[in-house]
Amino acid sequence: MKRLFLSAALALSGFAAQADGLQALDAFLREVGSARASFTQVVTSPTRAGEAKPRSKTSSGRFEFMRPDRFRFEYTKPFPQTIVADGQTLWLYDVDLNQVTARRQKDALGSTPAAIIAAAGQIDALKGAFELKSAPEQDGLQWVEATPRAKEGQLRLVRIGLREKELAVLDIEDGLGQRSVLRFSQWQANPGLKAGDFRFEPPAGADVIRP
Repeated sequence: MKRLFLSAALALSGFAAQADGLQALDAFLREVGSARASFTQVVTSPTRAGEAKPRSKTSSGRFEFMRPDRFRFEYTKPFPQTIVADGQTLWLYDVDLNQVTARRQKDALGSTPAAIIAAAGQIDALKGAFELKSAPEQDGLQWVEATPRAKEGQLRLVRIGLREKELAVLDIEDGLGQRSVLRFSQWQANPGLKAGDFRFEPPAGADVIRP
């Protein structure tokens, strides 16, 4: 009887822990309409034949978003680069190349991690593009696993780590085995951003490509 009770208690505690992830994501989507933070991104490529360990690249910068559908990544290290979604167009500005790539935002985002960040303020808005499930608490964070429903895309899995209503980690895996981990710090929720803060004008003289 004691073993049966213990097994039931463990099962219930596991269920409660798993429920926390989706609850945290739901609260983040509903109550954080905009935010800004610093980020560090580590991209790790799969090990090639003859390599002793995987290759990795680290970059960092500032990030901000406003729902629905607006965000900005300003990479400062090791190379400056800007990615802006203004609600209609997704802009990518490579400073070194002095080149801007502009795509229709609706076509470019789809089942991407950016869609999770800038989604409308309801978890149901994500369920059309992702299968969502809670994962056990780890490193003091609540976790959600988001698997794209579209199988033809390159994205395989996104793990979302949340600390209460704060986005702490995005852990992204693609179908080729590449992993990208973004960790956010200096989080500021609802700082009063406006749509105009996400306006982007190509710099004078920059080549503008519209695929």
